[in-house]
Amino acid sequence: MGGFFAAALKNDCMFDLFFGTDYHSHLGTRRAGMAVFGKEGFDRSIHNIENSPFRTKFESEMKEMHGNLGIGCISDYEPQPLIVRSHHGTYAITTVGKINNTDALAAKIVGTGTHFLEMSGGNINATELVAALINQKDHLIEGIRYAQEEIDGSMTILVLTPAGIYAARDRLGRTPVIIGRKGDGYCASFEAFAYQNLGYATERELGPGEIVVMTPEAVTTLVNPRREMKICTFLWVYYGYPSSFYEGVSVEEMRYRCGASMAKRDGYDGENADIVAGVPDSGTAHAIGYANASGIPFSRPFIKYTPTWPRSFMPTIQEKRNLIARMKLLPVHELIDGKRILLIDDSIVRGTQLRETTEFLYQSGAGEVHVRPACPPILFGCKYINFSRSTSEMELIARRIIREEEGEDVEREVLTDYANPDSDRYHEMLERIRKQLGFTTLSFNRLDDMLDAVGIGRDRLCTYCWDGKE
Repeated sequence: MGGFFAAALKNDCMFDLFFGTDYHSHLGTRRAGMAVFGKEGFDRSIHNIENSPFRTKFESEMKEMHGNLGIGCISDYEPQPLIVRSHHGTYAITTVGKINNTDALAAKIVGTGTHFLEMSGGNINATELVAALINQKDHLIEGIRYAQEEIDGSMTILVLTPAGIYAARDRLGRTPVIIGRKGDGYCASFEAFAYQNLGYATERELGPGEIVVMTPEAVTTLVNPRREMKICTFLWVYYGYPSSFYEGVSVEEMRYRCGASMAKRDGYDGENADIVAGVPDSGTAHAIGYANASGIPFSRPFIKYTPTWPRSFMPTIQEKRNLIARMKLLPVHELIDGKRILLIDDSIVRGTQLRETTEFLYQSGAGEVHVRPACPPILFGCKYINFSRSTSEMELIARRIIREEEGEDVEREVLTDYANPDSDRYHEMLERIRKQLGFTTLSFNRLDDMLDAVGIGRDRLCTYCWDGKE
């Protein structure tokens, strides 16, 4: 995944840019960067943040970089922002999204005489590719629109120029762009909470495909939003921060509603569990919602130790790898011994982490572990944003189970049947997942209940990873 923050102020923007970007650290683990424009022109810094937090790496830049216009990003993949010199002039660019047709686009552009600097592993930097697409057109706005039209996937773009910051939400609004306002200017942010402590109030959310230019004086729409929207539902379920909102819908409240709907499906039955617990952090709110609706006490039978364990930290000591993977989980034995635990996580993707968490609870004394993922089984790899590092759909536990039953080539109508929570295939799949991962019982949240918890029109939500619908 990834996140971004931009500020256009009458005064120096570095304080806001530093903290606004840092507030997106939950969305990426590998690279971060900031670029500013001021009296001295452009300045930029990029660091690796895999084993060190953003603030540690960029603290000196906050004192040394200056400008009243700036963009920053947290990235799971490519280094960015990039500074580009072209016929549009010099600009800095950062992106969030996914490009499925990278090779075809690169080949098309290379034919015009453009070349690319490959990253390690031989991949093309997606942000560099977007810049190359923009540069195919005579005008910047025309270039941004061209890039979004040519990309198979989705792409939200921030472009920093001496005249202002251009913010372009992806064509179907799969990821958000939210505008904040205060006395001396504006900001654009992936996460709304990122600017609240900096004194901004929410101005509005950009619509799908909308392009604006942001200066300290105004935010002006250059390309009107489209009517059609397919915002990613996983924003609310998993990777959105609890204090965020998208399309006016609170992440934390949506997760409470999700948990309540699962409790209702279970019949508010407290006879099978002594406590409700959430896998920290994103499973916690779903668990609170379940506990509130069911009357089963919410508890924290294990705590995640975070002060010295960044999310991506994993020492490469192979013989101790399994132990290291769960060393940051600390049991509270008094809340585990002999207990029947109803455990809620945001999702099951590969199944590895939840299986290890369940084993950890059993080894710590739990009598039973009943698992309730807050979203349906994931059957399809995301085509639109990088919310998972899975490189193949066969990394998904649900697809592995289906392959074992149906063979390599599975027709779409068969997969559709597996996605139907009322079908025999669906229940057989759940039972095989339950046995393989060692749960006492397993029940996923239903797609219809989850979408009701979001509360906006189903036709405006992307559900591709669950039902395969484009």
